[in-house]
Formats: sequence, C-alpha cells, structure tokens
Amino acid sequence: MSGPRRLLRRDPLADPGPLIRRVYAYVAYRIGDGPDAEDVASEAFVRAARYRDSYDPAKGAPVDWLIGIARRCIEDARSQRRGEPDPPDTAAPGDLEEETLTRLAVWEAVGRLGERDRELLALRYGADLSARQIARQLGMATNAVEVALHRALARLRPLLEEPAAKGARQARQPRATPL
Repeated sequence: MSGPRRLLRRDPLADPGPLIRRVYAYVAYRIGDGPDAEDVASEAFVRAARYRDSYDPAKGAPVDWLIGIARRCIEDARSQRRGEPDPPDTAAPGDLEEETLTRLAVWEAVGRLGERDRELLALRYGADLSARQIARQLGMATNAVEVALHRALARLRPLLEEPAAKGARQARQPRATPL
C-alpha cells in the first residue's frame, strides 16, 4: 500500500514496548513462563512484522491483532509439541518460595479447567484484554464473555481449595523433625 491510503493506517508496531509485555504475558499464561513462551511471543512479532500491512484499525487495537496472531502461534507450537504443557519450572522474580508455590498451584488448577475456560482466563488475565476485546477475538457478545469469565472463575475457586493446592501451600511450612 502506498500514498495517502498508507497514511490512513497506523503502524500497529509503532509502540512495541507495551505490546511485547502484553503478548508475552498472554503466551506465558497459556504455556508457562520461560524459553518456550519467549519463542512463541517472538514468533508472533515476527509474523506481525511480516504481515503488518494486513492490520486494519477498524477491526480493533494493535493488541487485539497481535493476540490473535499469538493464539495461532500457540496452536502451532502445541501441534509441534504434541502434548500438554509442563508447569513452569522457573521461580518467581527474586526466587521467592511462597510466590513460586502459589504460581504452581494456580497453574495446576487452571490446567484442570476446560480449554474454553483456560483461553478466557488467559485472554483476560494474561493478555489483560477487556471483555469487549475478548468478545471480538472469540466472536462472542461482550455480556456472554463477562458471564463466561464469571463462571470460569467460579469453577477455578474450588480447584484452588482442593488438597493439591493446599498441599502446595503446606509444603512451604516448616515441618517438625524428631530429636
């Protein structure tokens, strides 16, 4: 595209800093922190740069467009991997045991939800998208997304209260040793 029509479209990658953080957060929420998430997020930006002329601001913000690309990159990575992702094996910043155990317990609980619930939670809390943006991504009504998110969180709460999650919390408590 050239000339005046090019000026009507803004570059979706003009301010990449916030986009990188949100895309990486979404990917890490879906597949876990670490090198795999970095690779998938990088691939999303490589594809975005390659196809930046296809971006249409009338269809949503740059982050919406990039999350759509990231979703396809995750699917591609999973099809190459053939299996469920392993829980992240990296510690939280500062290598704090309690935070790491909490993150692992949440990761395990979210992993027990259905695919739709996991995707909704990743889009909302990983990519920090609004219900309206999620609705555009998934082709749903905004109020349907809000209800689905509410229900997904309701299904997540009891999973966080089960013995596995409690066991992770108890593992950080000091144990008495015999004399």
